[in-house]
Amino acid sequence: MNKVYAVDKAELLELVQGMIRIPSYTGNEEKLVDFLEKYMKKQGFDEVKIDEMGNLMGTIHGNHAGPSLLFDGHLDTVEIGNPSDWQLDPFAGEIRNGRLYGRGTSDMKGALGAMVYAAGCIDREKLRGSVTVSGTVDEEVAEGISLMGVLATIHPDLVVIGESTGLRVNTGQRGRAEISLKTMGKRAHSASPQIGINAVKKMMLLLKSMEAYVPNRHPVLGEAILELTDIISSPYPGASVVPELCEVTFDRRLLPGETQEQVLAQIEELLSHHKDEVKYELSIRPNDVLTWTGRELGGVRFAPAWNYDKEEPWKEAACSLLSKDGLLEGLGTYDFCTNGSASAGAKNIPTLGYGPGNEVQAHTVDEYIDVENLYRGAKGYLLLMQHLGKEWKR
Repeated sequence: MNKVYAVDKAELLELVQGMIRIPSYTGNEEKLVDFLEKYMKKQGFDEVKIDEMGNLMGTIHGNHAGPSLLFDGHLDTVEIGNPSDWQLDPFAGEIRNGRLYGRGTSDMKGALGAMVYAAGCIDREKLRGSVTVSGTVDEEVAEGISLMGVLATIHPDLVVIGESTGLRVNTGQRGRAEISLKTMGKRAHSASPQIGINAVKKMMLLLKSMEAYVPNRHPVLGEAILELTDIISSPYPGASVVPELCEVTFDRRLLPGETQEQVLAQIEELLSHHKDEVKYELSIRPNDVLTWTGRELGGVRFAPAWNYDKEEPWKEAACSLLSKDGLLEGLGTYDFCTNGSASAGAKNIPTLGYGPGNEVQAHTVDEYIDVENLYRGAKGYLLLMQHLGKEWKR
């Protein structure tokens, strides 16, 4: 058997199960980073480094000139919720009926483990260029920000995002912005509301006007979205107090080309006739989340959209390699936001998504990944790592 196809299923499962058994909620990825750092060094990666954000990067250098490829997966997971809702231990990594269960199996320790494993199997004598695998932090709360940190160190010619695709090649996604809208009032005793200004009532006026929002549409990615996701008043609880502040958050799903300025201007236009009667502030939320190293992510929560629906040499080469070996289940786009917002959306680096997980399993109770797809995904990654540098006619 050609070395590139010699994927040891038992070894791969041992690695991914080890990852599942290490809880790595957002901001608490340190133990998983340590685990994978040791594995990379044991497997002979040429360079293994951790940046100030806490992102892990491992690189294999080939013996021939060629492109730099980056394979990225995030280290963090969402929390499990109520443990009693799970039929199986979310951190045991149990296998039943061909499925590996646990938090992060599909989103996305399975894919990241498959990438790390595959890179360790590369034949340097036949590799053109270099391959880096990055484990990025805090993706679940701020897509793309940590990968931007990786891209400041690694300068790839192509990026593969391992988010779940069911072994399709995905070449686009809507972006995401978190928008904050605040109304300011005047505190008073609720027995004398006439001497105060109720910030919640002022917010109700603005929300009514925002119902007139008309989404733009993209021929491939569909409609933009503006969805109210939370609302809170201050003080809270507000016993006997007229609230002086109300803040709401909108999840705005973005289309290619939309900028921060355009998104805010569109909302301002809906609210403009309230300027004389409502004091409000509109902004994109800051990334004030701390990574496990204690560093603040920085920037704002604005992850651009991206889409490669036209023919591209790198896309054709990747799909040709995967399809020849039965490792491609079709083409598509993501319904959700990924770190591709950094590589493709912000930096315009050729980017594709390819992952063994099932996107409907993300964040669910009793999350799982099909073991056979995990195995096929590792083979697909190894195939791309080993041969894309040769097949891609740049």
